[in-house]
Amino acid sequence: MPNLPYLRSEIERMRRQIFRQRKEMRDLERAGISTKAAEELLERMLSKVDGMCAERDRQRREQSVKYPGTDKPIRGAIERRVR
Repeated sequence: MPNLPYLRSEIERMRRQIFRQRKEMRDLERAGISTKAAEELLERMLSKVDGMCAERDRQRREQSVKYPGTDKPIRGAIERRVR
């Protein structure tokens, strides 16, 4: 199971790849070349990023500090200082 910092860096890396992939697709479209394979690859990349984001959010919820005796997370630095 990857840890939270790894997931964050991997999501950012994949987002940069997606940006490059979209740019390459525009270049292929301008050249009149079919982009079907590139679109399929892009869909797989996007679904992988969505899965990693869901895992990141799940881990973040698990690691969040909760109010004593409840399951409600404490959000924000101000609330942490007051309580």
